[in-house]
Amino acid sequence: MNDGIGRRTFLKGVAITALSTAGAVPLLEAYARTPADHAGASGDVQPVPNSAGTNRPKLKAPPNACDCHMHIYDPERFPFAAAPNLAAMIASRHFTVATVSEYRLLQKRNGTTRVVVVTPTNYVTDNRCTLDAVAQMAPNARGIAVIHPDVTDAELKRLHDGGIRGIRFTVFDPATAVTSIDMIEPLAKRINELGWHVQLHMRGDQIVENADMLLRLPSPVVFDHMGRMPLPAGTDYPAFKIILRMMDKGRTWVKLAGPYLNTKIGPPTYADATKIAQAWVKAAPERVVWGSDWPHPTEKEKPNDALIFDLLSEWAPDKKVRHRILVENPQALYGFSG
Repeated sequence: MNDGIGRRTFLKGVAITALSTAGAVPLLEAYARTPADHAGASGDVQPVPNSAGTNRPKLKAPPNACDCHMHIYDPERFPFAAAPNLAAMIASRHFTVATVSEYRLLQKRNGTTRVVVVTPTNYVTDNRCTLDAVAQMAPNARGIAVIHPDVTDAELKRLHDGGIRGIRFTVFDPATAVTSIDMIEPLAKRINELGWHVQLHMRGDQIVENADMLLRLPSPVVFDHMGRMPLPAGTDYPAFKIILRMMDKGRTWVKLAGPYLNTKIGPPTYADATKIAQAWVKAAPERVVWGSDWPHPTEKEKPNDALIFDLLSEWAPDKKVRHRILVENPQALYGFSG
């Protein structure tokens, strides 16, 4: 998990430029000037389910670029788990199906080759769909599972052998949650022995309320969706400093994913989300990864995935930093080979 490069040392060798970096603003202006389904077109490809547009991103993905956050929903082969709040879960999500073959179309479009599959809430603790997806896309895939405290050691070993490298707690909405905050610490102790991490999708206020517990977790920690800072406070919200304290220990990461979950302004600039993303990159470029969040289950109107990828050129204008976010950081966090 620790790549041996200190955050302060790394920052000395990297110039982080501002929003007005040459080329970044014109790129997004291209999306604003043209129709949403063709914005910024640089060679059309086959349409991707659960994604707007058919254009390729202007940003070229480097070899071994990793999409560190996406989901597979395949209810025909893997029916959703029975749960008291299943109806609420389905009502809060906007998709039909999202299969591995469909996701491969997105990889072809964006140029990413590695992927981290995250078990969605609809499957509760049934991780078969995720394990199947990881197996289909091996050796370039890893998985994040959902488990409960009664999980056996044998099951943890089976998950590890299947490519699982972390567990997720989606607790931001009690109405659709299948895990709880009180599960985080005991499970972090168990999975730490496997070299896994805990992945947290929490609201900013929940991070503040549980700061003491989060700071003492023994395992590495990954915060989903930029930490979900409340707006308009954004980086001024206390949760931002709490995560920074955890990052300074060298065992905490942030996923740059889901700009639509961190904005009141919206596309194409997602200016408020962009400010938060830039702050994470500036603070700890060696502790951030990028994710598409395909199939964008919270969004009724699906975003243009080319735009979602192109935003990274604005969040991290420096090419070396982008390479680190897309390649080296995922290698360190998920154990991909060099």
